[in-house]
Amino acid sequence: MTLEKAQTLIEALPWLARFHGATIVIKYGGHAMTEDHLRANFADDVVFLRYAGLRPVIVHGGGPQINAHLDRLGIESSFTAGLRVTTPEAMQVVRMVLVGQVNRDVVAAINRHGPFAVGLSGEDAHLLTAERKHALVDGAQVDIGQVGEIVRVDADTVVALLDNGRIPVVSSIARGEDGTVYNVNADTAAAALAVALKASKLIVLTDVEGLYADWPHSTDVISAIEASDLAELLPGLSAGMVPKMEACLTAVRGGVPQAHVLDGRKPHAILLEIFTDEGIGTMVRPDTPKERA
Repeated sequence: MTLEKAQTLIEALPWLARFHGATIVIKYGGHAMTEDHLRANFADDVVFLRYAGLRPVIVHGGGPQINAHLDRLGIESSFTAGLRVTTPEAMQVVRMVLVGQVNRDVVAAINRHGPFAVGLSGEDAHLLTAERKHALVDGAQVDIGQVGEIVRVDADTVVALLDNGRIPVVSSIARGEDGTVYNVNADTAAAALAVALKASKLIVLTDVEGLYADWPHSTDVISAIEASDLAELLPGLSAGMVPKMEACLTAVRGGVPQAHVLDGRKPHAILLEIFTDEGIGTMVRPDTPKERA
């Protein structure tokens, strides 16, 4: 072992001690999910977390895979206010792709390292319960089909799997009280699950380096931001970043100590965030309590 490797391990020591036994919820998507070498790196990172004594939980979407399958079947798909209009016909494809294809691929990648990952849908054991969500267009509510907003999380099954040393892999499908199946945003699902599990961290993997301070005029990344400051910035963010930053805001306001947006295109981004002094990406944290005068 070289001295540099030894120093890297020593640098990780305080973080290993701090997060040993901690539950970490990771939203998995973007290029990290679609490029072979990044998929392999992601699986390596997750299993490393498990062996290091952390309790990782994966929540995934699968927009590119859904789009490809809808195109293959000749089913038109449109978006309203950034949300996929989900007809009953499209919902069948969404459910099939997320639960039957993407979830199985993630589970298989992790399980090359051992019998760790167990695939779940948000429908399983009433893990995620949702109500129909409407899009807001010019101040009016628009029906966008079987798109759901999570109203309840029953995380008992996930906790049981974690207690048994497994790595739960959850697809972002939810059930309604009437049995309707809903497509839910994976960022939102990850935040709701992180709150329910009282997780120590929420990590959202995306295709940018983090939250830019002055996009598009600058690529400087905000390394850390408090919840109230982020809330002020939300209306001016790009459509793609809004659900990710809203998820971070929901998590920290729900009791999760830290939420992070990381560039999933960077190999081993998760390990760099958790186990190095510098960290990467943007960290969202709760507001600092104001001192009384």
